[in-house]
Amino acid sequence: MWRMARPRKPLLSRDRIVEAAGALVDTEGLEAVSTRRLAAALGVSGPSLYNHFRTKDEILDAVADSVSARVDLSMFDGGPDWRGALHAWAHSYRDALADHPNIVPVLARGPGRRPAGLRLADAVFGAMTEAGWSPAQATRIGALMRYFILGSAVASFARGFVDDRAAYDPADYPHLGQAHLLAERGREVDEGAFETGLAALLDGLALQYEALKGAV
Repeated sequence: MWRMARPRKPLLSRDRIVEAAGALVDTEGLEAVSTRRLAAALGVSGPSLYNHFRTKDEILDAVADSVSARVDLSMFDGGPDWRGALHAWAHSYRDALADHPNIVPVLARGPGRRPAGLRLADAVFGAMTEAGWSPAQATRIGALMRYFILGSAVASFARGFVDDRAAYDPADYPHLGQAHLLAERGREVDEGAFETGLAALLDGLALQYEALKGAV
């Protein structure tokens, strides 16, 4: 009599490890990631993870790179509108980070050897130099945009205030009489702040670009 074969467990792979680690980071933060926790989540022994990653930091790097890979770079494909490209890219980048804010500290270290992170940096730098910015200026623009986008994803300004009118006594804080309302409008405030800051940055860069072209 033939016995029905038991279904096999999915083979362990880098993608499965990254997916499990990313889920832990999203729900519990960076400190929750350990080989023990990952092995338990994947139904494998801890040492088997080392066939794919040597260290926890390598796993977190891979999680970070999987987030970078979600950022749209198509706006940099040969178009002359560098300002419009930066605007669209900044929103795509922020959207990716907003879905996975706990991984931002790893991304803030820089791309290192991460392929998606390097493709991102290459696309921005290439588009800026092709638009006429010098390599030094293109590097600064890439850094500036990165600082701004990553900073916007670290925390919410609006949710830094509590929903309690008594916390902002006009006798002590005469200009914060409505601050208790900010918490419930967190998304609106934060998205508005991002768009305001982005427009200011791009307006300033446009002025520099006009001066650059006028000097040629």
